[in-house]
Amino acid sequence: MNRLNMLPRRIVLTAAAAGLAAAVLAVPSASAATTTAKPTIVLVHGGFADASGWNAVIDRLQQEGYKTIAPANPLRGLPTDAPYINSVLKSIDGPIVLVAHSYGGAVITNAAVGVANVKALVYIAAMVPDEGEKLVDLFGKFPGSQIPDSVREVPYTNADGSEGVDLYLKPDKFRGAFAADLPVSTTRLMQATQRPFAASSYTDVTTGAAWHTIPSWALVATEDKAIPPALERFFYKRAKSHVYEAKGASHVPMISQPGLVTRVIQDAARAVD
Repeated sequence: MNRLNMLPRRIVLTAAAAGLAAAVLAVPSASAATTTAKPTIVLVHGGFADASGWNAVIDRLQQEGYKTIAPANPLRGLPTDAPYINSVLKSIDGPIVLVAHSYGGAVITNAAVGVANVKALVYIAAMVPDEGEKLVDLFGKFPGSQIPDSVREVPYTNADGSEGVDLYLKPDKFRGAFAADLPVSTTRLMQATQRPFAASSYTDVTTGAAWHTIPSWALVATEDKAIPPALERFFYKRAKSHVYEAKGASHVPMISQPGLVTRVIQDAARAVD
């Protein structure tokens, strides 16, 4: 005779229930089995710079498990730069935290319009124009920028034969206007490898402002000699950004204070996880 049949019915039912409970506990729940993917961090550089300026921030973000992309901003003016960055955004699946420095702020402000998976904007010592505005007019709001006296104009010819003007920072002005809190040896290399941007960028009209519908985080560089800190604060207050300050930072806090910049980005990323 089967020994199981010899046991009292109550004991058999109790053992069966215990076994079923153990089996249920051994199977992960749907919520435990599904891990929410972290957003992709897209970092856009500004003028007189390239994507390598984000290197220290990228390293920290990647160590925290974030996928990062730092595309080359063409620096040919908003009508070229914004559609290009928009195309990069549209190639990415899943949520995006879109970060920009300096003139790159104007680019992402335009580029993110209508891109549903851009969940947060992060402005690092950046321009944040509104629809219909030009950067040249915004620069006149507050004194303190050394850029107008530091640029060198170099004409160039477009593919269609039209003429344009590139802006470079002069060798003897680069460090003071752009990166005074970095070692001279570093700024010497940055100046030699700077990417100029088209002077038309200052007079291009902003056609859309994504910060009206996408939440933003922003960092003021308190010793910025390129974009006056007062102008940065004006932008960020208007955009209702979550505002941080990089004490003593020049225009490039992502290089001089990468830990703080990474924290600002992570705060934005956690808010949209």
